[in-house]
Amino acid sequence: MIGQRQFERYFVYCGGFEVRVCLSMVVCLAASCNLWAARETLDSVVASVGDVAITASDLEKEYRFERFLDGQWPPPAPDAGTLEAVRQSLTYQGLLVREQNPGPADKAAAEKTASERLSALRKEFPSADKFHAAMQDLGMTEAEVMARITQQELMLRLIDQRLRPEASPSEDDMNTYYHSTFVPRYQKENGGKAPPPLSEVTDQIREVLIQKRINELLDQWMEELRPTSPVRLHSF
Repeated sequence: MIGQRQFERYFVYCGGFEVRVCLSMVVCLAASCNLWAARETLDSVVASVGDVAITASDLEKEYRFERFLDGQWPPPAPDAGTLEAVRQSLTYQGLLVREQNPGPADKAAAEKTASERLSALRKEFPSADKFHAAMQDLGMTEAEVMARITQQELMLRLIDQRLRPEASPSEDDMNTYYHSTFVPRYQKENGGKAPPPLSEVTDQIREVLIQKRINELLDQWMEELRPTSPVRLHSF
């Protein structure tokens, strides 16, 4: 069976929401690299969802947190495209927050997944001291990190429950992806080696296509939610 790393990764988080969403994404950055470096006292509003403002410092915090979750510490300076992606993530989160109404089972599952993610994250750092130093730089306690990851997981579950039923690819879609994308990529990455047959990678290809479709459906859903909480974007 081919490993998932040989396939495209999609985030549903509002940002990583890897989906990570980004969502992963789902899932806070400075208004610009210069502004971030200078640490201006005055904060600027870069977007709003309804009557809730999203500031440059919100973007910085979101960006730093996502890089922390990726084990990238200290985080590299963001470029304009990254700033835009993080802003979109936060506006999506603002739109989705009113849609959330998790039950006890969802909360328990999200907490379990968050605990597993946190345990895996510790291993991304060279030592426990490095991990805790990064959290200190982030300005968060371990309990706060756990709560934040749990909230991400709840949002990802909401997106998945709402959109996955509509995202199943057809057999033709999977066959096309296998021949046009998977086979050329596999051969390029494996020195021309013959790829595994479609029957061995069907599940992975199906999931890749589902995640691509979920991302498309997520954008459509957000457009449907905008009239209830108008989104306004401001220059960085």
